[in-house]
Amino acid sequence: MDLGTHSGTLKLAQGAYNTRTLSGYGSAASSIRAGYSLPGSGAMTPRTPGIPIHEDGEHTALLGEDERGLTDVEEGERRPPKGPTGRPPSWRRNSTWSKVRYYVPSTAWIPAYSFSLFAGDFLAGITVASMLIPQSVSYASSLAKLSPVTGLFSAAIPGIVYALLGTSRQLNVAPEAALSLLVGQVVDEILHSDPHTHPIDPNAISLAISTIITFQVGLISFLLGLFRLGFLDVVLSRALLRGFVTAVAVVIMIEQLIPMFGLTHLEHIAQPKSTLDKLFFLIENAFTHAHRLTAVISFGALAVLVGVRSFKRVCRRYWFIYRLPEVFLVVVASTFLSDKFDWDQDGVEILGSVPINTGSSFVQFPLRKITLRYLRRTTSTAVLISVVGFLDSIVAAKQNAGRFGYSISPNRELVALGAGNIVGAFVPGTLPAYGSITRSKLNGDLGGRTQMASLVCSTVVLLATFFLLPWLYYLPKAVLTSIICLIVFSLLGELPHDAMFYWRMKAWIDLALMTLTFVLTIIWNVEIGIAVSVVISLLLVVRRSSRPRMTILGRIPGTERWKPIDENPEAEEDASGVLIVRIRENLDFANTAQLKERLRRLELYGHDKHHPADEPHRHDANVLVFHLADVDTIDASAVQIFCELVETYKNRGVGLYITHLKAGPRRSFEKAGVVGLLGEEAFCKDVASAMARVEQVVRER
Repeated sequence: MDLGTHSGTLKLAQGAYNTRTLSGYGSAASSIRAGYSLPGSGAMTPRTPGIPIHEDGEHTALLGEDERGLTDVEEGERRPPKGPTGRPPSWRRNSTWSKVRYYVPSTAWIPAYSFSLFAGDFLAGITVASMLIPQSVSYASSLAKLSPVTGLFSAAIPGIVYALLGTSRQLNVAPEAALSLLVGQVVDEILHSDPHTHPIDPNAISLAISTIITFQVGLISFLLGLFRLGFLDVVLSRALLRGFVTAVAVVIMIEQLIPMFGLTHLEHIAQPKSTLDKLFFLIENAFTHAHRLTAVISFGALAVLVGVRSFKRVCRRYWFIYRLPEVFLVVVASTFLSDKFDWDQDGVEILGSVPINTGSSFVQFPLRKITLRYLRRTTSTAVLISVVGFLDSIVAAKQNAGRFGYSISPNRELVALGAGNIVGAFVPGTLPAYGSITRSKLNGDLGGRTQMASLVCSTVVLLATFFLLPWLYYLPKAVLTSIICLIVFSLLGELPHDAMFYWRMKAWIDLALMTLTFVLTIIWNVEIGIAVSVVISLLLVVRRSSRPRMTILGRIPGTERWKPIDENPEAEEDASGVLIVRIRENLDFANTAQLKERLRRLELYGHDKHHPADEPHRHDANVLVFHLADVDTIDASAVQIFCELVETYKNRGVGLYITHLKAGPRRSFEKAGVVGLLGEEAFCKDVASAMARVEQVVRER
């Protein structure tokens, strides 16, 4: 290849490349294009600028035939050719580095980072951090019942690890309200498991519980990614997640209304247990025993937060208004006013002194005697947090990937999230951290185009942890609860849209699943609600996958073509006593178990809706023709059931023919004896051949 021509092509590509999207970093083939000084690499999409795409979807403008083959090899599509000397080409010797760039995306995007992107990343990181700092303090102190410092460490350490390993460029990883609530419920339950005794050091126990939960969460997520179980977001229903998030939002709202009315001391005396108990406690005491100044501060702060956020939504086109960090401003203003007017002297609870205390040392191995003591009691919560956290994260990651035109890997996302939580667990008390839909969207809106924004955000949070906390001494705790209530409004915001969508689509099962999750979570607890709904969701998936997709074929009049009669009204079953069935998916142990029953129903009732007690609409078939063009694989259990099915029909005297059988399933039929049982004459090239043979048999009779 002419070097001058190739160099010119590369310059043209660099000019067309959009540095605002930094498309494609972190792919398996990134080292190749990096070697040619391309400013990006990775899996291209039709929206990726700078790489022309052919109709077949392959990018060929920059890479010649040899280089395209090279890209395919690195993605595992075919084995590499050898060079003229018999040795592997030089690029093959670099495949190890290519894999490193694939599994550790930061090794691809950091060397290729353009400082033209830094302004947007820096602004996004600073703005998200200004919102995240008070949020994390609120989650740790109000929801997780831990020191505010643990929330700040949770907002910094896992985010740094994810920035190095994650495939999403805008995902912001930090503590979440729902997950912090789950940790807080476990902490509260263990601390008060025995009403007759009080723990000697409740702070140490709380740190140990949070640490072991976070470590288990990280390990579970990491193993799920390692074993390629990233399809969980497809298995579990979105309606289930919506019902869970809505219920958690209501639970959080009820719990935060207690300190907003200044009823914390009275709550310790009454000790309401369930969410309903706390609701009744609020109804009885909110207007009779509330602390007036605390209520005015908390609801006043909430009104300001909601008002500013609504104003920002109206003035979205003005960037200087849209980028106002209203949460940070309310925290600063309320801290100043609290100090100025001595609100703490009037009975308002303040944050006070927050020492950076994580135990005997700053970094500790998470599996110690004190943490292992709570391992069994926290595993179920850890599993729940892992599933819910991943679902929320993958939704946020996919939204941003679609918006900015790149692809993500759910399995690598799981590994990155798991690694972040495992590393975070080495700092005692760190909360589980996952991606947030709202923060990630804000990150992208403010100009965040790479994970440099997350690194900036985590750095700012760490600096705030060591230098800002003393300045928040007079921050009213009521303001922290108001911040959480603002998050609750965001969690509830999508409920009307989703509920109306399911209603409009008449998706009654999804509506029922969403309602069931909500009711169980409110009446019992979060774990029961999500566990029952997950089981039901999985049962629905199993039920649907266990029903093989089959259809009856009929002839198009005047032709030798057969089409599904339920999709083509002109198709006719013109051969009396002959049933032609097309199986439209691969056969395995799950969907073949009901094959006999489904075939019998098609034989007697066709595609009409019916009840098993109804009289048959059709006569028994004398000949059965299987159209297996869509069956690429068939496992041993399915072959065994199919063999039993063949024997049943032969004993009834029904003629059997199999058409469009592929090589793989045919080998399985030969090994299982199906071919010997039916004879070679039963296997035909197509339906027309099978029908000709049927007519021949009828004539011979």
